[in-house]
Amino acid sequence: MTMAARLLRPLVTLFGLVCVWWGIARWGHVPPYLLPAPDAVARAMWRQRALLGDSALTTLVETLCGLVLGVCGGGALALLMALSPSVRRWTMPLVLLSQAVPVFALAPLLVLWFGFGMASKIVMAVLVIFFPVTSSFADGLRQTPADWIDLARTMGASRWRVLLYVRLPAALPALASGMRVATAIAPIGAVVGEWVGASSGLGFLMQTANTRFETDLMFAALLVLSAMTVLLWWGMDLMLRRVLYWLPVRHEGP
Repeated sequence: MTMAARLLRPLVTLFGLVCVWWGIARWGHVPPYLLPAPDAVARAMWRQRALLGDSALTTLVETLCGLVLGVCGGGALALLMALSPSVRRWTMPLVLLSQAVPVFALAPLLVLWFGFGMASKIVMAVLVIFFPVTSSFADGLRQTPADWIDLARTMGASRWRVLLYVRLPAALPALASGMRVATAIAPIGAVVGEWVGASSGLGFLMQTANTRFETDLMFAALLVLSAMTVLLWWGMDLMLRRVLYWLPVRHEGP
């Protein structure tokens, strides 16, 4: 697939969605406070571009900090679980428990414990992405081909060398998959925290606009958040492709 085709397909899809949105807003007899037209959202985005930019920067910082901490923490825990089965038996239930409790239920407690600043939103983002990173990396470490491990041990490799030179490189594709998922869902944690208690950020802006029935501004903030998430995922995917350059590239069909 050529680069032009890769760019054209999402643009055509986006254009089709905007046309459907425009048609429903114009001829669907939907009040503007429920579904504003795309041109109204575009005007609100231009008028409030400074506010949207500041809010997006706040949410972006929270998301990036949560990503760094979540990936580092989840990767370290997965390595510990790979080295020690007892650590896995004790910690895996706690990792599962972090996903069993809805993030909406934890958000008020985190705001209460960590305050209305960025700390509570970063912790929320870490909790959201911790499970996919830890579970994917741990599964990758466990599913290393046994022949590779036997060959390394036959050649006299220690347990640490087997982990460093055999199991870790074999698990990097699984870690990359977990990081891609984490990048896509990390903004959810930040925005949920902003909904519960914040003084800035896209989530706070959407909640404020909703209470004032400024639906066009709320849609504008939602579009900015969507664009930011897509760009983050694209940047993470590009970085992983550059770092894991030896992996085969899967080509899509026509």
